[in-house]
Amino acid sequence: MNIDNLIIKYLSQSDPCLEKVIRSVGDYSIKIRKDPFQSLIESIIYQQLAGRAASVIYSRFIKYYNNSAPSPKQILSTSDSILRSQIGLSSKKVQYIKDLSSKVLDKKLNLTSLSDLTDEEIIAQLVQVKGIGRWTAEMFLIFCLGRQDILPVTDLGIKKAIQKIYCLSELPRPSEMLAISQPWKPYRSIATWYLWKSLSKFNSIG
Repeated sequence: MNIDNLIIKYLSQSDPCLEKVIRSVGDYSIKIRKDPFQSLIESIIYQQLAGRAASVIYSRFIKYYNNSAPSPKQILSTSDSILRSQIGLSSKKVQYIKDLSSKVLDKKLNLTSLSDLTDEEIIAQLVQVKGIGRWTAEMFLIFCLGRQDILPVTDLGIKKAIQKIYCLSELPRPSEMLAISQPWKPYRSIATWYLWKSLSKFNSIG
């Protein structure tokens, strides 16, 4: 039995409600992004946008740079007006990705050394960049560094999934989410992935 299957078995045995979600969703297949800079750029672009709209903008962004991930220097040399008018980024997001690019280029943020730090140390480093809050940093921990015990308590999708799965009368507070997730430790990132995937299941049913 491979490591993913062992983790899924552990989560299924630790929480009967989560086990139903795991059975419904099926195999675990998280996509890990290997490039830390590009992962953060993508997270910033996707902030506060519906998935399809964000995907269109991100595709335009990559296409502008000849369908390859741009370097910090390339982004900084691109005019704000092009990033806004041709790609569709908001003024704030242009500011955010340029601040990230500047900090990486100036080595104020060393992305290659982040993997040596703890989760909280990484979050503390990343939130120094304009536009990167705790949620974006947590997405980076899950989808780029592959950290296995992250629970994004401010994520609306996770709140909705927990409310549905545990039959709560209202969206759970962070303290409730942490209490519910205790049995999932140390694999809350994997449980989180299943909760996200469960939302499309709920939508297709109802």
